[in-house]
Amino acid sequence: MGTTQLESAPEPKYWHLKTVIGEALDSDFAVGEILPNERELAARFGVARATLRQALEQLELEGRLQRRRGVGTTVAPPRVGVDVSTTQHVWPGVGEETWQSVDSARDTAPAAVAKLLDLAPDEQLHIVRRLRVTHGQPVAAELLYVPSSSVPDLTAIDAPAGPARARVVLRELQRLALDGQDRAVELGSARADDAKELDRLPGAPVLVVTTRYLSEGRTAAVSVATYRADTCRLTFGDSGDLVMAS
Repeated sequence: MGTTQLESAPEPKYWHLKTVIGEALDSDFAVGEILPNERELAARFGVARATLRQALEQLELEGRLQRRRGVGTTVAPPRVGVDVSTTQHVWPGVGEETWQSVDSARDTAPAAVAKLLDLAPDEQLHIVRRLRVTHGQPVAAELLYVPSSSVPDLTAIDAPAGPARARVVLRELQRLALDGQDRAVELGSARADDAKELDRLPGAPVLVVTTRYLSEGRTAAVSVATYRADTCRLTFGDSGDLVMAS
């Protein structure tokens, strides 16, 4: 049986334009700067607007550009590293400067989270909401699920609603001895509430990182963090450990 020699296809015009615009982003624009409108850019580079849109879409997929509602197309900051190794032994809120506590409330967990925590579907727990911010923009939204059994001394929270209440739950959780943690990562689509917090459109690609915190032979807390796929990249720490969720 003979072999077929594939003919080399010419580089698409939008792909070459993507490279040219990428070089311009490095030399002529600053992080967060708003790009000129499509008509001006098409004239600047001497291309049709359809070709320009293809190049811009590719740059957005690569995390070089961001389209922000009510703002326009801006130059994206460097991608944020998301460490998905399983060698860390730190509770949420310990030594972290990039996460901002938003609030805490009592509610039931989604079925998948309740199963991880071995809770009844209607059992309430503490849900801490946090945001990860870089260059002034939110890049991740986290829901941390903490069962009452993990913070038994937290019978009532006198702190007012907001960041102070969230920090109280985190401090109580940190009293436990942390035995370890494991993580699973999957690619998903932004739900309406996540999209609003992350300044994205519903359905935009996101990375969902689910972390189980283990203490005394059980799952003491579960974190579900939703990262913007256009601004974040996975890193593997020193171990290279990674579990890709199916």
